[in-house]
Amino acid sequence: MRNVDVLLHRDFEIGVTDRRLFGAFVEHLGRCVYGGIYEPGHKTADKQGFRKDVAALVRELAPTIMRYPGGNFVSGYNWEDGVGPVAERPRRLDLAWMSTEPNSFGTNEFIDWCRATEIEPMLAVNLGTRAGDAARNMLEYCNHPSGTAWSDMRRKHGWEKPHDVKFWCLGNEMDGPWQMEAKTATEYGRIAVEAAKMMRWIDPSIELAACGSSGRSMPTYGAWEETVLEHTFDHVEFISLHTYINNYAGDTPAFLAACDLMDSFIDEVVAIADAVAARRRSPRRIMLSFDEWNVWYRTRRNRQERVLPGWPVAPPILEEIYNMEDALAFGGACISLLNHADRVKAGCLAQLVNVIAPIMTETGGPAWRQTIFHPFAHFSNFGRGRVLRTQIDSPAYAANYYDPRGPQDLYFPVPEAPYLKLSAVHDDKEGMLTLFALNRHLTEEMPLRVDAKGFGAMKVDTALQLHHADLQATNTKEAPNRVAPSPLSSVRIDGNHVQATLKPASWNVIRVKATR
Repeated sequence: MRNVDVLLHRDFEIGVTDRRLFGAFVEHLGRCVYGGIYEPGHKTADKQGFRKDVAALVRELAPTIMRYPGGNFVSGYNWEDGVGPVAERPRRLDLAWMSTEPNSFGTNEFIDWCRATEIEPMLAVNLGTRAGDAARNMLEYCNHPSGTAWSDMRRKHGWEKPHDVKFWCLGNEMDGPWQMEAKTATEYGRIAVEAAKMMRWIDPSIELAACGSSGRSMPTYGAWEETVLEHTFDHVEFISLHTYINNYAGDTPAFLAACDLMDSFIDEVVAIADAVAARRRSPRRIMLSFDEWNVWYRTRRNRQERVLPGWPVAPPILEEIYNMEDALAFGGACISLLNHADRVKAGCLAQLVNVIAPIMTETGGPAWRQTIFHPFAHFSNFGRGRVLRTQIDSPAYAANYYDPRGPQDLYFPVPEAPYLKLSAVHDDKEGMLTLFALNRHLTEEMPLRVDAKGFGAMKVDTALQLHHADLQATNTKEAPNRVAPSPLSSVRIDGNHVQATLKPASWNVIRVKATR
């Protein structure tokens, strides 16, 4: 491959990453909670039943905010079922995932787990089978100090101080026919605005996210966002986006180009939100919460296929096993999020443990890192700061990405996907320039040269690569480090240039100490 050149300048930025961009998601789904973060009796469990081996991996992964309790689950959830004495909590049929929910883990346990792992909680309210009244009661239970029935109930349950949860999601994927009590955009917009109004009357300091459509391939997409924001524009700070990228077609180049469609998705939703603002002559800008995203396709199944005999508790479902190829596509999605730091201010990897997750566990046994763990850990630990504008001169390729989740099989053309997908983040406080670089060429090394202007003397601090000769390689309980980062030894500094040779099909992180 010919040289690939990147031009950037210290003073030209896209935006500053919000710490909530690096979030994840815990849902009552499969073994995410039970047997995942929570397993009383496990040899590493603490007195509350939280698995300490999982918590250690979560700290290494470094998510900053955690969405809970769903997902599809939340559209049928009575939050009151998950508080109070555990022995008195009801068992319920969960229609989202065709299982039985014992409710032995609920809101208060989740808050305690977040505090123990130093993660900000993000709570979703049920606007499917319930509406604004239940939402405002849940907020009062969580955030009001004392002196009312709901706040005093929390104190009676053993949580004297308010939880002070600041980020709230107004339902989940309410245009999806798989959702309990799915709604039209107008029906949802009216319920969401009333819930938002009452919730903010109780606690004016909260931030709220309205549901966007369930995906870019939905027939409701676009019109849904516009209608919902016409109702909620003055009452919310965020509109949500969800996407899962896939390789159903077995087309690796197209799979690795899918993150470029994620860029288009973001740009389109920004345009819709700003059009709603323009009609109001409003300077207010709605930000984006990309609060469900991942690679997911092997374990996707329709509703009939989800039915398991006997309505089991925490069945092992949606346990996607990720390979090296998935890690590359996943890393491209991380770069897409970084490169929209001006408007994407929150994000949640779906999900955290076992269910389409970077962390896997064996119930009663060990925990280990999946391949996608590594790009996320790099993204979260090293992606804080100012995302710089870049000009990239790279050869490109055309791809046709297949997404079967719409009303019919859909193909999305990517006419020009540069072989280099890159994001540059400058941490002013640490004086560190971090380059996240994905070489999407499957067979050729990439000679990379980055002209970093506006910096003084530069010195390589850390250089890592994620690469494996077998794109189907996975991590397992028996071989948990088969796919793991290794040193990238080819990096050198030549004046204001950072130069490196990137292996084919590789994820790379280059950190340069830079001073003026």
